Parts: sequence; C-alpha cells; structure tokens
Amino acid sequence: MSEKSTTQAPKQDLLKWVAVAVIVAAGIYANAYFSAESLVIRMVGLLVLAGLAAWIAVQTVKGAAFLNLCLEARTEIRKVVWPTRQETTQTTMIVLVVVFILAIVLWLLDTALGAVISRIIG
Repeated sequence: MSEKSTTQAPKQDLLKWVAVAVIVAAGIYANAYFSAESLVIRMVGLLVLAGLAAWIAVQTVKGAAFLNLCLEARTEIRKVVWPTRQETTQTTMIVLVVVFILAIVLWLLDTALGAVISRIIG
C-alpha cells in the first residue's frame, strides 16, 4: 500500500464515522420530532436510516472487520451440535432435582443452626 492511501484511509474513515453519527442523531431527533406520526412510519424511517448508517459504517476498516467477525461467528454457530429435545428435557429435570435437594438441605441446615443459636442465646 502506498503511503498516500494509508494516510487517506483514516481520514476517510473518520469522515464516514462522523456521517454515521450524524445519521443516527438525525434519526433520534426525527423520531422525537415526528412523535405524533404513526409508529409504523417512524419505524420504517428509522430502519432506513439505520440501514444507511450501517452501510456507511461497513465501508470503514473497522466496520468491515466487524462485519467479517459477524459472518465468521454465524459460520461457527452453524457448526454447533445442539442438544435434542430429549437431552434438553433430561438435563433440565436433573438441574431441577438437584436444586430442590439443595434447597431442602439448606433449609434443614438453617433450621438446625437456628435451633442451636436459640439454645445458646436463651
């Protein structure tokens, strides 16, 4: 990469991030200003502005890196082996039984220690 392109990229990125910030601020202001309008119209406007801001942000170096990270994360999620419904149900039941048993143990321990303290205090 030439020296000119490496010094221009941060300046261009800064301008793009400023444009993103202005678009987001304009969307917030417009949503408040047009609060009497239909919610559907305001949401469509906000979604259009959000899409425009996201598109500009992706044109920056950090934005492109973030998009790449999201796409790679999506690929990794597809590789996950999710448990079956039966495995999920069995695991949930085991957790509930263990929690119930520990609750009883803690209740008995609390009762016993409370009785001991009551006898000591009087």
